[in-house]
Amino acid sequence: MYQRIVNLEQYIDDISIFLFGARQTGKSTLLKKRFPTAIYIDLLNTETFAKFSRRPSLLYDLYHGKGAEDVIIIDEIQQIPLILNEVHRLISERNIRFILCGSSARKLRRQGYNTLGGRAFPCYLFPLASAEIPDFDLDRALSHGMLPHCYDAKNAYLLLSAYVDVYLKEEIKAEALVRNLDNFQRFLDAAALTDGEIVNYNNIATDCWVSAHTVKEYFSILEDTLIGYTIPAYTKTIKRRVVQSPKFYLFDVGLTNYLLHRKEVVKGTPEYGHALEHFVMQELTAYIRYNRKEEKLCYWRTSTGLEVDAVIGDKLAIEIKSTEDVQPKHIKNLKAFKEEHPDFKLMVVSLDKISRNLGDVEQLYILDFLRMLWAGELF
Repeated sequence: MYQRIVNLEQYIDDISIFLFGARQTGKSTLLKKRFPTAIYIDLLNTETFAKFSRRPSLLYDLYHGKGAEDVIIIDEIQQIPLILNEVHRLISERNIRFILCGSSARKLRRQGYNTLGGRAFPCYLFPLASAEIPDFDLDRALSHGMLPHCYDAKNAYLLLSAYVDVYLKEEIKAEALVRNLDNFQRFLDAAALTDGEIVNYNNIATDCWVSAHTVKEYFSILEDTLIGYTIPAYTKTIKRRVVQSPKFYLFDVGLTNYLLHRKEVVKGTPEYGHALEHFVMQELTAYIRYNRKEEKLCYWRTSTGLEVDAVIGDKLAIEIKSTEDVQPKHIKNLKAFKEEHPDFKLMVVSLDKISRNLGDVEQLYILDFLRMLWAGELF
C-alpha cells in the first residue's frame, strides 16, 4: 500500500474537510486508513443511498448526540447534496467534524446546494506522486499512468479502458450532464489530442460536430469532475506579445495514453516527450496543492512561438526535455524568457543524467528534480 503525502490531519482538528479527487485516486482507501475509528457513511452503498435520499434529515436524527471529538466521513457526498443541510446543522450545533468525500463538485457548485459557508476546508487527492512510490519507475509511470491500481498493473491499458467506461456511465450519464454520450466520447478523444496544448474551442468543435459553446461546456464538465484542468498563460510582458489562452491537461498521463491508443510510450519518440511533459506538470500540480503553495503554475508562449513549459509564480521557469544530452539549443527559449524576466531562476529538466549548471540555467536529471521537488528544495 502506498503512503500518501496529502496531510488531512492538520485540518481536521479545527475544521471539517471537503476531500475531492477523480475516481480511483484512492480517496476511500486513504480515509479508512487515516481515520479507522471514524463513522463511515458510503453513499455508493445502495441501501445507504436509498435510506438517506428518502430522508436526508436522518443524518441529524442519528448523530445529533455526537460531540466535537467525533469524526463522520460521508463518501460520495455529491450523490445526495441535500444531506449537506444536515451536515451544516450538526457542525453548527454540535461542532461535529466531517470529512465529505467526492469525485465531483459540479452538483454542489452549479445547483446552489449548501457548501457550508466556509465551515469545511477544500482538499484534493491526485493520482500517485513519485515520492509516494518506493523504487519509482519513470518509464512505467509514463506508460501506465499514476492511478494506484494502474501504475503497477500488468495490463494497465485494460484497466484504463474500464475506467473510461465507468466514468462515462457513472459521472456523465448517471448525473445527466450531457444529452449525447457519443458526442462526448468524440470530445474526450479530441481533448486527449490537445492534451498539453493551447485550447482552441472552434477547432475541437469542428472535429466533434458540435458547437464551440458545447465544447466549452464539455471542458467545464471535465474540470468539475476532476478529470482535467487548465494551466493559465503567464501574461506579464515587457516587449514580446504573449499568448493568453490556457492549456489543458487530463488529470493523469495514463488516461491520455489510453484515449490516444498508446499502450506504451517508447523513449526517443515524440510521444515519450509529450508524456514526460505531462507527467512533470502532473507532479508540479500535486506538489503545489498538497503544500498549499501560493505560487501559481503557468506556461509562457509568445506570438512568435517561443515557449517555456512551466512558470512557477515569479520565481522559476522550467523547460522539460526528453533528451539524454542537453545542448544549448534546448535552452534557447529559457534564454528568451530571461530577457523579459531577468530575476527568474531557469531550469531544464531532462533525461540527461548529469545534473549541472549551463551558465545561468540549471540542468536537472528528472529523478534528481523529483527528489528535490518533494523535498521542498526548488521553491
